[in-house]
Amino acid sequence: MDPAGKISRQGFFRDWKSTDPLRGKRLPAPPVERHVEAAGFPGVRLTVDQADDTLRLCADRLAPTRSLLGRDEFNILALSGGASGGAYGAGVLAGLTKAGRRPDFAIVTGVSTGALIAPLAFLGPAWDERLTDAYVGGHAAELLSFRRLGPALGPSIFKGDALDALVEAFVDHEMLEAIGVEHRKGRRLLIATTNLDSQRAVVWDMGQIAAQGGDEALKLFRTLLVASSSVPGILPPKLIEVEVGGERYQEMHVDGGVAAPLFLMPDALLHWRNLGSRFRRGRVYVIVNTVLDPSTQSTPPGVASIMSRSFDTMLRFSYRQALSLAAGFCTRHNLPLSVASIPTAFEGTNLLKFETELMRSIYDAGHAQALDGAAWTSAVEEQSLWRGLFKKQVPPMATAGTGVMIRDQPGPVGVEAPLEP
Repeated sequence: MDPAGKISRQGFFRDWKSTDPLRGKRLPAPPVERHVEAAGFPGVRLTVDQADDTLRLCADRLAPTRSLLGRDEFNILALSGGASGGAYGAGVLAGLTKAGRRPDFAIVTGVSTGALIAPLAFLGPAWDERLTDAYVGGHAAELLSFRRLGPALGPSIFKGDALDALVEAFVDHEMLEAIGVEHRKGRRLLIATTNLDSQRAVVWDMGQIAAQGGDEALKLFRTLLVASSSVPGILPPKLIEVEVGGERYQEMHVDGGVAAPLFLMPDALLHWRNLGSRFRRGRVYVIVNTVLDPSTQSTPPGVASIMSRSFDTMLRFSYRQALSLAAGFCTRHNLPLSVASIPTAFEGTNLLKFETELMRSIYDAGHAQALDGAAWTSAVEEQSLWRGLFKKQVPPMATAGTGVMIRDQPGPVGVEAPLEP
């Protein structure tokens, strides 16, 4: 620092480098086309190829073949990204609990803010208080405020410890132990990150990590949640240590939404034709933590407004494409698909702002929808093979020109029933 109290240019760059863990050398990325494992945690990555044997093993792990005589349901919940919009998903889940309409989920998946919700959603209603506190307790507003901005030339707007501190406050050994118990029962908790080095999504079996237990498992569990939620430029990426043939490497992982805004399972399984009866009596629920419907408005000609509008448009297209992929999977396997998304009343809301008042209003909207039985819209009609063979199908009623389905009365879990002919 010079006599006038100003930080010298050399001092600025020295301090920046010393406080930024991403500065300096990193281990190289693993070789291409080699089997990669997380260091110390073999088998927790679910990236699969198109080989039938590999797909069958992965399918058996996620959804073992079930008895044709059994009556148990097989529900899948997919939670999307959306930054502060995650308050909506928290509100929907807590509202479903209060209304007595919350299903039991065999598989829970999450991306970005959905990854932060996923462990608490997986553990069920007993953890709703912690889930609600995480989104509307003011923690995000404190930790992701402008007072915690990173260096001007750093890798992100916010410092790397901001989201770390938020995750550490809610993810502890108690949670890890509870998730491990459910994993051993056959339930599965999955999240996705984006590997920047390979430009691919990586799906992680978080239940398998939790079942291993211990401090290292807790550390990896937290790191992956932060990585999945680290929006590039807003929060710094995470370096994950991996092994190939006994050699150590590092991969750089960022927000899972870069590669997949939401997912049901690894992509290869979505197109696999040999899933058999694994998803019989299954239902798929998707909570989209943003506004889905396109909106028409005049875009100001400034650079910032054009870039913002373009990014928002790109994001909505990616969500609709992901939902289209999910709908195709559900149609092939005769699974009803129910989707909830933030109401259009929040159109234009900046979901990168973590203000408690805003998040509370989004949470309340999701909570109210769930209580009223109005959270879900049916993206794929529930229709059995026998009904298709012996009854003439009547197209769903819709408001002319809108494509909006007319809802029935809420059912026991808030799912729209098919329209009878």
